[in-house]
Amino acid sequence: MAIEAVIWDFGGVLTTSPFEAFARFEKERGLPADIIRRTNAANHLENAWAKFERAEVDIDTFDELFAAESLALGAAVRGREVLPLLHGDLRPEMVGALTRIAGKFKTGCITNNLPANAVGSAGGRSFYIAEVMALFDHVIESAKIGLRKPDPRIYRMMVETLKVDPGACVYLDDLGVNLKPARDMGMTTIKVVNAPQAIAELEAATGLKLS
Repeated sequence: MAIEAVIWDFGGVLTTSPFEAFARFEKERGLPADIIRRTNAANHLENAWAKFERAEVDIDTFDELFAAESLALGAAVRGREVLPLLHGDLRPEMVGALTRIAGKFKTGCITNNLPANAVGSAGGRSFYIAEVMALFDHVIESAKIGLRKPDPRIYRMMVETLKVDPGACVYLDDLGVNLKPARDMGMTTIKVVNAPQAIAELEAATGLKLS
């Protein structure tokens, strides 16, 4: 089936991954390696992070829940201290690829994010990122709809809005757990490790020259 739409994750795809910031924070504080990532991954459908991204808890509750969950894995980390680490830098080559894709295919963005008023700019988007978001035909934000990846319903919402068959879609994400539902639906999936790798796979999937 010919590709008709390209659907993107945002953080870790169009921006650099926060994982490096997590690692620096842990090293500086003398925390166990990967404690933040392991806390995020444990009970990933119903943990503090999942609830916050669905806007089911406020920042104070998130702060306490995350501390308790991380403590159970070896060291207490306050949720408030993690939030500033989420900022990533835009990847210009990925934004360039998105711009070219938007001229040829339908485009969508599915992002697990935080309530806009959660923690200042950590929950919102600066103007330059808003310009990037304008390149999408449709954007789904977890905190606005109370649903987050990898719930299959969020992917179905996107293809129904774009009016495309899943088999005619490419989906990019930096997390394998979020790629699986898209792949199960029939989408071509790309796990983003770095920009050159992702662009090469996207070129192969779409037939467009993007680099």
